Amino acid sequence: MSCPLAFTFSLPFPSQPLPFSRHKPSYLLRATPTSATEDVASAVYGAPSKIITQSHSPEWWIDLLRSKVRSNLLREAVLTYINMIVLGIKPDNFAFPALLKAVADLQDMDLGKQIHAHVYKFGYGVDSVTVANTLVNLYRKCGDFGAVYKVFDRISERNQVSWNSLISSLCSFEKWEMALEAFRCMLDENVEPSSFTLVSVALACSNLPMPEGLVMGKQVHAYSLRKGELNSFIINTLVAMYGKMGKLASSKVLLGSFEGRDLVTWNTVLSSLCKNEQFLEALEYLREMVLEGVEPDGFTISSVLPACSHLEMLRTGKELHAYALKNGSLDENSFVGSALVDMYCNCKQVLSGRRVFDGMFDRKIGLWNAMITGYAQNEYDEEALLLFIEMEESAGLLANSTTMAGVVPACVRSGAFSKKEAIHGFVVKRGLDRDRFVQNALMDMYSRLGKINIAKRIFGKMEHRDLVTWNTIITGYVFSERHEDALLMLHKMQILERKASERASRVILKPNSITLMTILPSCAALSALAKGKEIHAYAIKNNLATDVAVGSALVDMYAKCGCLQMSRKVFDQIPIRNVITWNVIIMAYGMHGNSQDAIDMLRMMMVQGVKPNEVTFISVFAACSHSGMVNEGLRIFYNMKKDYGVEPSSDHYACVVDLLGRAGRVKEAHQLINLIPRNFDKAGAWSSLLGACRIHNNLEIGEIAAQNLIQLEPNVASHYVLLANIYSSAGLWDKATEVRRNMKAQGVRKEPGCSWIEHGDEVHKFVAGDSSHPQSEKLRGYLETLWERMRKEGYVPDTSCVLHNVEEDEKEILLCGHSEKLAIAFGILNTSPGTIIRVAKNLRVCNDCHLATKFISKIVDREIILRDVRRFHHFKNGTCSCGDYW
Repeated sequence: MSCPLAFTFSLPFPSQPLPFSRHKPSYLLRATPTSATEDVASAVYGAPSKIITQSHSPEWWIDLLRSKVRSNLLREAVLTYINMIVLGIKPDNFAFPALLKAVADLQDMDLGKQIHAHVYKFGYGVDSVTVANTLVNLYRKCGDFGAVYKVFDRISERNQVSWNSLISSLCSFEKWEMALEAFRCMLDENVEPSSFTLVSVALACSNLPMPEGLVMGKQVHAYSLRKGELNSFIINTLVAMYGKMGKLASSKVLLGSFEGRDLVTWNTVLSSLCKNEQFLEALEYLREMVLEGVEPDGFTISSVLPACSHLEMLRTGKELHAYALKNGSLDENSFVGSALVDMYCNCKQVLSGRRVFDGMFDRKIGLWNAMITGYAQNEYDEEALLLFIEMEESAGLLANSTTMAGVVPACVRSGAFSKKEAIHGFVVKRGLDRDRFVQNALMDMYSRLGKINIAKRIFGKMEHRDLVTWNTIITGYVFSERHEDALLMLHKMQILERKASERASRVILKPNSITLMTILPSCAALSALAKGKEIHAYAIKNNLATDVAVGSALVDMYAKCGCLQMSRKVFDQIPIRNVITWNVIIMAYGMHGNSQDAIDMLRMMMVQGVKPNEVTFISVFAACSHSGMVNEGLRIFYNMKKDYGVEPSSDHYACVVDLLGRAGRVKEAHQLINLIPRNFDKAGAWSSLLGACRIHNNLEIGEIAAQNLIQLEPNVASHYVLLANIYSSAGLWDKATEVRRNMKAQGVRKEPGCSWIEHGDEVHKFVAGDSSHPQSEKLRGYLETLWERMRKEGYVPDTSCVLHNVEEDEKEILLCGHSEKLAIAFGILNTSPGTIIRVAKNLRVCNDCHLATKFISKIVDREIILRDVRRFHHFKNGTCSCGDYW
């Protein structure tokens, strides 16, 4: 034999005689009629216990057997064979292939082994290649890889079907490299491949790592062209292969050049586009497909609905729903029902999703999972848990990994589910704790519970990590505000995945839209503009920049890194904008003090048919507050319900209290709090009022606000700090000391002031009074020198910002060590002249740092962009964009 497959495959078992005995046939297939034969036939196949006894010719029986198989009456076909054996009718070369096909479709391994024994008994085990090929197919469908190989190894004269059966079987067992080796051996034995061979080989190529898989796939494509085998089967497989490898351009070229493209070809392209997150293009191709007169089927609809879901294109989703109802796809295809539920829930139409669910008669577990997940992602947590209980108790379905991936987040948020970690015990009890999907959900749960170290431990123990796993741990770090760790984890993912793909010969995991929208907020929090730009470049290269979620995150990132113009440019490039995108750009203008632009964007949003939500008005009121546009802000507030259909919430009242208080109208702000409905949470409003009292040194109302806040939120440090600062500013040092003592007794710790600046590939962090940075001594020396130059220019330190009872000289020393000053000094010393310095701070910038930065910007001739917890300050030539109103 020219190609020794046994050597090539390196199988872990020796070639042995078949284990099926010729001398001891099973009771089911005895050669003479017995009551046992009748009872087994009745018990196993639900047939009458009476065996047919009338005489017919052997040809009649074999034709009957084959007819039963063609009609998909598989159990009746097996009973026909039993009757033949009972009557002593010998099966022939035509009977066994039909019978084995029936057993293969039944996936009955035990019966298959018995039939295999009969094959040998009647002399067809070696000589008949047709029977042997059918045996290969039987063991493939029954999942016995060893038997597939052993049967194939004993075929003396292998034909094209033999090789096709083997290669197809190897693909079924995901033995991709072995399938390709078998194809090479087939060619070595001068057996001409068919289109069915090439379909299996192209499938194997699509599952190899890049670039080997792509290179070999192209060779298969070239071979098909040379042999003239480009029929619809191979074209569809090649389209799928290129799509799976991310080479969508090749898939589209094949679609466009193939005149015989059919529904399967279109479906393959649509599915590939959606899997590669090219959702808009998928919808465009769907339109082109319909215009060509090709009618979508259930697979088309279930493939394209995720595009509507991701883009939140509710209207298009409804059109597909109507089409599915019209042509019966909804009744015939449970995947359509599941995709519709997912689409409606993702578009925040949970009740519509539930109506689809209730209208489905055949509720498979996929549909239950879609509804449970839909409830959970919209935070209908109690409904998700009740439906989960109904699924298990009433429908009799056991939860799988997908179910638990939806149930776990609902348990975390639900107030009715007090012992959150108990769901972990349930998962272990059900034996799902090693499942990757469930582990991902558990990581998310512990991250949200503030136990990121447990999440990290689960991550560390996972044997196989997919992209969702990496996205989940990165999200956990972002949620825990460990932004540096989130960026490091992304870097680690790319390095480890590259090594793993080289070692295990698998496709490398690449960041997707979820990864980008998750990590960009960390870039924003750290003002890591260079890293954000790097991610933006990756998004453009991989056609993800126009995705609505990624685009919105990019708008936010550029805005929070001080690049308002770039933020607006990205906003304008997003083809489909949702309410989140509009909210982000409105907030961006507000943070930079461009309140009129923010209000103009609100009007534009209305003109374009996007309805504002609660967050929109929080952004608008913040914009008005930062610019002192009190009257405009009040006008919008009092007309929210009438003009925009949005009821004011507790957050809106808190924003308007801030709007009034920041403008010095502290008494009016206090009066507004008294008008807030009783069932509203007033903590936010009292916090805004206390902050205003600190700015304007209103001791009387400040004490009232602090008392209410400490009663409502006794563990929030900023309430104590602001009250102590009000007392210190008033010279009431004893009262300030008493507040700090009470704070310490409660175990509440103040968040230290810290600032960040990006330089090169690193984000440098500075804490007030800290000397741990390698350049600390150099920075302090530079600031002392700069301090003298500032004094000559007229700078007088504002020592009222030092809220400690110490001498003036000591106060000036403390002011010099504020974190933003250290970060600015680092930027000046480590960047070339003229470079913009960008600094972010976690607290409100103090009066002295604001004043000092104006002088620094003029002396060193630098533009300095400082972002504090509230807004941006653009310092240039000794002035600030805020106009000293912040």
